[in-house]
Amino acid sequence: SFKAAYAGEEPRPSKLQHAVSAMLEQDLGWKHIFEYRTTEGISLDLAEPESKRAIEVDGPAHYLKEVPSGDYVVDGPTRFKGRLLRRLGWTVAHVAFYEWDDRSEQERRDLLAGKLAEMREAAPNNDQETH
Repeated sequence: SFKAAYAGEEPRPSKLQHAVSAMLEQDLGWKHIFEYRTTEGISLDLAEPESKRAIEVDGPAHYLKEVPSGDYVVDGPTRFKGRLLRRLGWTVAHVAFYEWDDRSEQERRDLLAGKLAEMREAAPNNDQETH
């Protein structure tokens, strides 16, 4: 079933997800629920349910590598989940592993501050992805 496909497994948070969560809360003051499940059963990495804002922390499994450029392209299931969440009224920003790796603490803080600003400015139900 659909719900089983997106809600069947127990979440397995990564070190990256824990690091992003900690910086958002401790450094930037963004209070959120870690591994929140929507009423529809969809798991969100970091969520603020009252405002329907969330941050998904996307590791390499969420991407395909484009040939010949070598650029990362978001995979189908990740795109579908994003479209579905937007239809349900959520504003979702994505933090990609390649945006985080090999960055200084300040660059990471700036990245997350930018993601929070994008979410605050974005209108719910728009079809814009914040990757």
